[in-house]
Amino acid sequence: MSYDYFGFSYVRSNARNNSGGSTVALHNAADISVIVVYFVVVLAVGLWAMVRTNRATVGGFFLAGRSMVWWPIGASLFASNIGSGHFVGIAGTAAASGIAIGGFEWNALIVVCILGWLFVPIYIKAGVVTMPEYLKKRFGGQRIRIYLSVLSLFLYVFTKISADMFSGAIFINQALGVDIYLAVVLLLLITALYTVTGGLAAVIYTDTLQTIIMIVGSFILMGFAFNEVGGYERFQERYMEAIPSVTANFSASCYEPRPDSFHLFRNAITGDLPWPGLVFGLTIQALWYWCTDQVIVQRCLSAKNLSHVKAGCILCGYLKLLPMFLMVFPGMISRILYTDEVACVDPAECKKYCGATVGCTNIAYPKMVLDLMPNGLRGLMLSVMMASLMSSLTSIFNSASTLFTMDIYTKIRRSATERELMIAGRVFILVLIGVSIAWIPVVQSAQSGQLFDYIQSITSYLTPPVAALFMLAIFCKRVNEYGAFYGLIIGLAIGLSRMIAEFAYGTGSCVEPSNCPTIICGVHYLYFSIILFVISCIVILSISLMTKPIPDKHLYRLCWSLRNRTEERIELEQDDWVDNNSMEIEEPEEEPGLCKKAVMCFCGLEQKKAAKLTPEEQEEMQKKLTDTTEVPLWRNVVNANALILLCVAVFCHGYFG
Repeated sequence: MSYDYFGFSYVRSNARNNSGGSTVALHNAADISVIVVYFVVVLAVGLWAMVRTNRATVGGFFLAGRSMVWWPIGASLFASNIGSGHFVGIAGTAAASGIAIGGFEWNALIVVCILGWLFVPIYIKAGVVTMPEYLKKRFGGQRIRIYLSVLSLFLYVFTKISADMFSGAIFINQALGVDIYLAVVLLLLITALYTVTGGLAAVIYTDTLQTIIMIVGSFILMGFAFNEVGGYERFQERYMEAIPSVTANFSASCYEPRPDSFHLFRNAITGDLPWPGLVFGLTIQALWYWCTDQVIVQRCLSAKNLSHVKAGCILCGYLKLLPMFLMVFPGMISRILYTDEVACVDPAECKKYCGATVGCTNIAYPKMVLDLMPNGLRGLMLSVMMASLMSSLTSIFNSASTLFTMDIYTKIRRSATERELMIAGRVFILVLIGVSIAWIPVVQSAQSGQLFDYIQSITSYLTPPVAALFMLAIFCKRVNEYGAFYGLIIGLAIGLSRMIAEFAYGTGSCVEPSNCPTIICGVHYLYFSIILFVISCIVILSISLMTKPIPDKHLYRLCWSLRNRTEERIELEQDDWVDNNSMEIEEPEEEPGLCKKAVMCFCGLEQKKAAKLTPEEQEEMQKKLTDTTEVPLWRNVVNANALILLCVAVFCHGYFG
């Protein structure tokens, strides 16, 4: 049975290779009950946190922000990073090409240590809460701050929102047989309810809950998967034999498993993920994501002290060992169990199985969840996937709204009232959603249908200049605003030239290669990341050395060499944000009715006045926000654990290399 929606053909296929049943897998009471109970619990936790949290005072808000301990921080870092996009993308790429994609996860074991030991201490000492705020303090002016905000919004659309929507829609499509676009609309409606009701006050704790259930459910699925193939050794043998039955006259390299499928490090020239790119190019992307992304850094800044930051990073590092076993291996097993569907090569066959002509590897993990998990556990896994997707979308929508209203809209409308900003933020989210939905067809067809490769390639084209800027801003005090800005602009121009060319010509597939000129698209995206990073560093340093340096008095505690200076820092530029509400003359307000009060509370539009802090309270709050002292015992404990984690990272890379 076939239907057409927005140019996509939706075909209902069998749930199993050997059965004639419908794709509707969630038709039993156990699965439905588990999903309902799960969402009720998550929403209850959100409501409880919303009621208990003191949102009325600025002091209470910021001081509470430095009260988290290490284990929820580590779990939240992991959950923020791992969403349904990872389960779909990593498992899909593993089904297509083997274990090398696991190196993307293991690279984080090293970079989270860089985050906790080098970057976060500077952010804490600088007394900042957002990354654009740090750049404004470090360089002054507005253009770098606005640039970073606009770039972040583009990245949200190109990688996070559209990819998360698409991956969630794949799960719903496989579970319920619903069209991709209809599934996206359903996801957005549920996410809106989740956002308004639960709020963001309980994000870290709900992330912790999701992490535990995600890991337990994934381990159970991994057990079922290895049981199906007869253990690890049989898994290795059978994967190399997983060739689809319909191959037509296509090249054998298009449908046979790669000879190096079980090697992490691959040929520097012919490898699909060359080892220099995996070691160096990937580290550049990870530096941007783990050390400068607002969502990740914000969780670290919520810690009680620096030792808890470091311990949380270590816990996250150990949890990042798991995706190789929980996503990569199951994705490869899915190719063994459903070879004709997951490893299809004929565009007509792929269209029949998953609605995309470039390949169906993205259905590898959802198909295993639906076919191997027993009733109840299947519902649990699907609810975790959906909940992790929605929690990441709510965070992204909130961050995007904040970036737009505070860094862009306030520059256009400097006298905007608080209510106007809130309305502008909500309208912008609707625009963002519309653009993201329109981008989904590009996501579906890019990088031979391998979602994770698509996300990483876009990141490689746009983020290396930002990673270069933050690294030089912290470790080279000679860098100034001129070098920083023109380095970002030149890097952006080079990155966009590659990205636009790739999407204009199409990434193609093995069966139908792209005709993009080799000089533009012939360089692997991980190598391109290295080249772009080096060029950005050279431009930033060259222009900075040719222009006037920033005096040290403006850089105390903003860069590594001046991190321990205690003198008062003279800001390059004072904050130009004006809170219009604080300037208003207080007038007695009419008490709203019960219904209006309930609606305002439900939508998060209460008009509570924040209590003013005394100068002593402000000084105490600032002192706590910028304190990086550690108890010697716990400092030694976390340092020793970091060394152990690094040794584990080296061993894992060596063993599977």
